[in-house]
Amino acid sequence: MSNEARLHTLECWHQAVQNRDLKLVAHRFSPEIKFFSPFLWKPKEGRDMALVILQTVAGVFEDFTYHRVMTDGQSWTLEFSARIGEKALKGVDIVRMDDAGMIVEFEVMIRPANALEALGAEMGRRLA
Repeated sequence: MSNEARLHTLECWHQAVQNRDLKLVAHRFSPEIKFFSPFLWKPKEGRDMALVILQTVAGVFEDFTYHRVMTDGQSWTLEFSARIGEKALKGVDIVRMDDAGMIVEFEVMIRPANALEALGAEMGRRLA
């Protein structure tokens, strides 16, 4: 995979997050993507499921900001902060691409526990 393809995927991701419109990056998600939630022990699979979850999270988070991007080539770790009401949180998105630059794994980790609980409650309400 070329560095240009990786940068294109990263640019698409940041544009989609900034505009709160994941349709802008959906073409970069593998149809077989595995999404690892901080709430579930087993990943959710498939592009449509991952996009629904991520689009819902985008509607829950307030003041979402990426701070750092770390990469080893085919994977990135994106450090972020956000709020859910008065609860501030920090987290990372760990994203792995295949050789074609398609996102094949997306894992989210969030702290502290009370912000994660607030996220879980709001996601449950919105996805019910």
